[in-house]
Amino acid sequence: MKKPTKEQKREIAAVAAKKDEDIDLSEMPEVIDWSGAEVGKFYRPPKRPVTMRLDADVVEWLKSYGPGYQTKANLLLRHAMSSTQATKINGKRRRA
Repeated sequence: MKKPTKEQKREIAAVAAKKDEDIDLSEMPEVIDWSGAEVGKFYRPPKRPVTMRLDADVVEWLKSYGPGYQTKANLLLRHAMSSTQATKINGKRRRA
């Protein structure tokens, strides 16, 4: 996310200084129908630094797709985790 410019900082400060009742919300219609809302769309679980020992070829494969290899590894592990949870029945894993 980009840092706000000086002008943007001034605008933010001006809005923050206003009282709630002084802010004009006439251009923002009130949302009444929430049926299309997505729960948890912007939730990001907290990250924890860990040390993992991976095979060199696995790391090279992840890096070959460009920057962000740790993020890619996290996505692959999250996919494997959700796939594993989907195959569990009554707390037991189904045999393939």
